[in-house]
Amino acid sequence: MATITGVSIDDVRFPTSLSADGSDAMNKDGDYSAVYVTLTTDAVGPDGTPLAGHGLTFTIGRGNDIVAVAARQQAETLVGLDVDRAVGDLGAVYRGLTSDSQIRWLGPEKGVVQLSLAAVMNAVWDLAGRHAGKPVWRLLADMTPEQLVDVADLRYLSDALTREEALELLRAQEPGKAGRIAELEAEGYPCYTTSAGWLGYSDEKLRRLCQEAVDEGYGHIKLKVGADLEHDRLRCQIARDVIGPDRKLMIDANQVWDVDQAIEWVNALADFDLLWIEEPTSPDDVLGHATIRKAVAPIGVATGEHGHNRVMFKQLLQAGAIDYCQIDTGRLGSLNEIVAVLLMAAKFGVPVCPHAGGVGLCEMVQHVSMLDFVAVSGSREGRVAEFVDHLHEHFTDPCVVDSAAYVAPTRPGYSTEMHAASVADYRWPQGTYWTERHADAVAAARG
Repeated sequence: MATITGVSIDDVRFPTSLSADGSDAMNKDGDYSAVYVTLTTDAVGPDGTPLAGHGLTFTIGRGNDIVAVAARQQAETLVGLDVDRAVGDLGAVYRGLTSDSQIRWLGPEKGVVQLSLAAVMNAVWDLAGRHAGKPVWRLLADMTPEQLVDVADLRYLSDALTREEALELLRAQEPGKAGRIAELEAEGYPCYTTSAGWLGYSDEKLRRLCQEAVDEGYGHIKLKVGADLEHDRLRCQIARDVIGPDRKLMIDANQVWDVDQAIEWVNALADFDLLWIEEPTSPDDVLGHATIRKAVAPIGVATGEHGHNRVMFKQLLQAGAIDYCQIDTGRLGSLNEIVAVLLMAAKFGVPVCPHAGGVGLCEMVQHVSMLDFVAVSGSREGRVAEFVDHLHEHFTDPCVVDSAAYVAPTRPGYSTEMHAASVADYRWPQGTYWTERHADAVAAARG
C-alpha cells in the first residue's frame, strides 16, 4: 500500500515591489509570495519517477509565514493516508480537512485558514493528476457528472443549487464534451492581460505595454485605478488611444471605494467604453455590489478575487450583484469549492472570468476555465481568464499563452510544481536571493 509519507512547507517570496509589478490602489508595494506545499509518497508515478503533489496559495509578502504555519497544521494530518484512497475520493480528503473544528474555529472558511486549505488541497489535486497521468483539467473533465458533483462542496447552497440541479447541468453538457475538448486543444482558452496596467507604472510604460499587448493579439486589457481620478482618466485615454475602439478595456479598483464613491468614479470614466469595473468596494458587501451594478450599467461589475468561499458567491449571484464571476484558485478552498461556484454561475447565467494576478495563479486558473468550458458551462462566449506575465519561469510546467489564449496543458498535474532552485533562491528569509542580495530588506521586515 502506497502512502503519503511526508510534507514540506516553504515560504517563498519574490521581490516584485522593486519593479511595481502587481501594484494597485490598495496594494502599492507587494512582493508576490507563495506558501508552497509538497506532499511526498512512497509511490512511483506513471512516468516512473517518485510520486509527489505540489500546491500553493498566494499572498503579497509579510504574513506569508502565518499562512505557512496553518498549512503545516492541516497538511500533516494527511501523512499516512493511502494514496489510492486519497486520489480516488478527493471529496472525502477535502471534507476531512474541513472537519477539524479546532482549526476551523480560527477562521471558518475565510482568512488564513482558507488560504492554507487551498495550498494543501491544491497539492492533493496535483498529486491526483500525476497519479492518473493527466493534467487536472482533463482529470476533472473525464469524470462522470456524479463523480464531479461528489467532488463539489455543496453545503449551505441548497437554496441556490441542489445536487439534482447540479447533475442536470452537467448531464446537459455531456453530449458535446468530446467536441469541446478537441476545440480547446486546437484553439486554447481566451485570456486578457493585466500586465500593462499596474498602477505604479509610468504613463510611458503603460503606453508601451498596451502596444505590446495589441501586437500580441490581446482583445481585452485591464488597468488598475482608484488612486487619483484625473490620472485615471489620463491612463484610460492612453490605453484607449493605443488599443482602439474595438478592443475591450476593463478597470480594477481593488476595493478602495465606498459604494457612492464607486458609482461616482466609475461613471466619470464611462466615456472610455469600459467592459467592467472590478472590485469596486469591500468584497464582503454583497448589497453594495448590487447597488453599484444598477448605477453604473451598462458597465459590468466583476468581483470574487477576495470572495472567501462558495457561500459568498452564492449571495452575490442570488442578489444579482455581479456580471462576471471571478474565482481565485488560492483564495477558495481548492477545486472542491471552485466546482461548486462554477455550477452556481452556470445556473445563474453569469460568465466565470477567473482572477489570476499572482504567482502560480495563472498556472492553476487555466485548468479551471478549461473545465468550465468542457463540462460545466459549455461556452467560451463572453469569457476570458486573466493572464499576467510574471514569474512563470519558476515553474516546471509554466502556462503557455499563444495569440492571447492559454494553450491546454498536457503534462500531468495542476502545473503547480516549482523548480527546486527557485524555492532555494527565494525561500524566506534564508534563500540565497534574500541572504546574499537583500539582507537589508530581511532585516527591515524583521523590525
